[in-house]
Amino acid sequence: MSAQRRNQRRRRRPAGSKPKPVDLWRPVPPLGDVAPIAPAADPTALLHSLGDARLQGRGTVAEHYMAAVVERAAGLATALAATAGLLTEPEED
Repeated sequence: MSAQRRNQRRRRRPAGSKPKPVDLWRPVPPLGDVAPIAPAADPTALLHSLGDARLQGRGTVAEHYMAAVVERAAGLATALAATAGLLTEPEED
C-alpha cells in the first residue's frame, strides 16, 4: 500500500476543532517521600526467566551481551541511588 493511500485512510480532525492548549507551567502537587531502594540480588533474573534467545547459532552470544547490558544498567541505577542517598541500609546479622 502506498504512503498516499495510508494518509488518505487516516481520519482527520474536523476543520473547526483544535486541541485545547495545555499550560506547561501550571503548578503541580509536591511529590511524596521516596522509598529506599534495594539493589537487585540478580539483575538478570527476568532475562533468564524469558528462556533462551531464539537466534540461530547466536543465542549464547546474544544472552551474554543482553546480560551484560542489564547488569551494567543495574550497576548504574545503584550508583545513582547511592549518590542521591536512597539506598537501603545493609541489614546486620
